[in-house]
Amino acid sequence: MSDHSILFNPVDMGDTTLPNRVLMAPLTRNRANADGTPKDMAQTYYAQRASAGLILTEASQISATAKGYLDAPGIYTDAQIAAWKKITDTVHAAGGRIFCQLWHVGRISHSSLLPDGRAPVSSTDRAAKAKTFTANGFEHTSKPQALDQKGIRQTIADYGTAAKAAKAAGFDGIEIHAANGYLIDQFLQDGVNDRTDTYGGSIQNRMRLLKEVLDVVTEVFGAGRTGVRLAPRGEANDVSDSDPEALFSAVYKMLDARKLAYLHVVERFRSDDGEKSLIHALRPHYTGFYMANGGYDAQTATKAIESGHAHAVAFGRPFIANPDLPERLRRGADLNEQHQDTFYGGGRAGYTDYPFLDTPPA
Repeated sequence: MSDHSILFNPVDMGDTTLPNRVLMAPLTRNRANADGTPKDMAQTYYAQRASAGLILTEASQISATAKGYLDAPGIYTDAQIAAWKKITDTVHAAGGRIFCQLWHVGRISHSSLLPDGRAPVSSTDRAAKAKTFTANGFEHTSKPQALDQKGIRQTIADYGTAAKAAKAAGFDGIEIHAANGYLIDQFLQDGVNDRTDTYGGSIQNRMRLLKEVLDVVTEVFGAGRTGVRLAPRGEANDVSDSDPEALFSAVYKMLDARKLAYLHVVERFRSDDGEKSLIHALRPHYTGFYMANGGYDAQTATKAIESGHAHAVAFGRPFIANPDLPERLRRGADLNEQHQDTFYGGGRAGYTDYPFLDTPPA
């Protein structure tokens, strides 16, 4: 059996010490209440996975206007804070650490999901060639409105409100979702951002929203408990850039200078192997804690850490089906079969009922 012991060495990540390098990636499960409060069963779901070196929550919208998917949770109301506090308390009681991922979907939304049926917002008024999950199933996204300066200021304030809510809910830190074609990514990449104001045009202008969001959230949690998620290869939700290496080199350097807890990079999307030369070209520009994500298994995660490419690896779908994933990787045990028809929406089936290694047979 291969030696994967490096995955289980403790490591300092900013102001947090992780007991292992097997981290749980954010996983949208569409099982929150209509008001964005997590359901009680989420306490069990997250506590079951507390052996992860770090849990990153499912993406949680920062305001009612940031929503893009049916039954996704939020982190901006008192009721949401109270529901999340039960989850963080349960995870901490089980010995875990948990960061909240802050989310604004931008144009990857549908008017039926937003207050008063309003249009989504973005860096642009062009609709995405993408679909989102609504009460009617998957539907094409709605045409957005381009945020004006007032709207941008309000959005930045909403990030600050959500960060304060996350702190009140007992989270150990936060991750800013700036990947996968959502709002911040829509400002970063010039295939979407067609603005002519101070938030468009040059790379420095396109980075402005991310920088200003970082300013407000690090006031709440500090840089050492704040991470950022990026997806430089632009494989999701109709984003692209004319020169991704130039753009993301600048973004990496900006983030590096801020001494954040970590940079979390989606190196490939789902099962796509793709060309990873861009990922390797960018890697030297970030000298802090680097979290890799995208199709890793025990062998490739071990290689990434041993080579110095990554400090830890975030696993997504394997954590859905294997609440005890770190122990399975430690023992070289088989993984549970994933039931993809229960990934999004539903109840406890496919959510809290996957067996642990030592669960007696039914």
